[in-house]
Amino acid sequence: MNPHKLPSIGYDVIFDDTLTELHRFIQQHTYSKILILTDRNACIHCLPVLQEAMPWFDGYDVIEVDPGEENKNIDFCVGIWKMMLDFGADRQSLLINLGGGVITDMGGFTASTFKRGIDFVQVPTTLLSQVDASVGGKTGVDMDHVKNIIGTFAQPKAVFIASTFLRTLDQRQLVSGFAEIIKHGLIADRSFYEAIKGLDATAISLEHIRHSVAIKNNVVTQDPLEKGLRKILNFGHTIGHALEGHSLASDRNPLLHGEAIAAGMICEAYLAHRLNGLSEDALNDIIQTFRRHFPDYSYDREIYEALLVLMKNDKKNAGHRIGFSLLSTIGQCDIDVFVEEDVIVESLDFYRNLIGSGR
Repeated sequence: MNPHKLPSIGYDVIFDDTLTELHRFIQQHTYSKILILTDRNACIHCLPVLQEAMPWFDGYDVIEVDPGEENKNIDFCVGIWKMMLDFGADRQSLLINLGGGVITDMGGFTASTFKRGIDFVQVPTTLLSQVDASVGGKTGVDMDHVKNIIGTFAQPKAVFIASTFLRTLDQRQLVSGFAEIIKHGLIADRSFYEAIKGLDATAISLEHIRHSVAIKNNVVTQDPLEKGLRKILNFGHTIGHALEGHSLASDRNPLLHGEAIAAGMICEAYLAHRLNGLSEDALNDIIQTFRRHFPDYSYDREIYEALLVLMKNDKKNAGHRIGFSLLSTIGQCDIDVFVEEDVIVESLDFYRNLIGSGR
């Protein structure tokens, strides 16, 4: 496959299954030290893929962390910074973030703050990180189960996307990433949404990934610091992040990000119908799409207070108002729609009644 480059803000998003462009990037620079940040799963399944693609590549050090969103916190960052010091990293070093969204988020954050910033590149290995977390220059870690509340805007030197890594994923991880692909169609490209909504996650092609990334990249290049348009990417995330945070704290088998955002998008589609002109037909279509691909998430009304606390701490809020990005129709999204708590509760009840746990 010939490499395909998508220019972004100060860097390229490069689609290259051979990883030739990563090889070229490293050869073109004279870094004093190269470090690879990865987690235990990616170290087993993905690092060998990189090593096989670039057999000449040696002289690097590996920093391995435990996998999972529950480990994306400042304590793990301290451990990464200490390993950087132990390996002798300086300001001329490069950090390669090899893994899913946790690694690209946390790796970008640690690189952007170590010695006031060192170069980093993203090599996302999950569908979710390829279409979402690795692109856009946001870095971050969680605190008190509030998603990405500590972070920076820091652009990587490049993003290298290889569909080869997707072969290492199980079905649940693939489906989780599909949520963000569907979201990109819902907020900005109706024809893309119509084309993908009936596909199985295993049928997602590199062209679908490229198109999804291009939608996000187009938004990010217009609004890199999330002052306006970029907020449309948060559709489903105000409620979805709260569900994800609560699940991480409470469930034995916590929701994956895409699973939480799928439930969040159903709730927020209800809000869009209730408050922002989304038609009933569109609402029902969105519900059918997400319930076709994602498992229902059952919760009790007793958690509503905790969910609202998490929503109130969301970084998109203004003052004490809880902010949403809501569809007006499929393919168009409005930002800064502030919703009262009683209406948010309605949306949570709507989802519970929909899946049959609200009786």
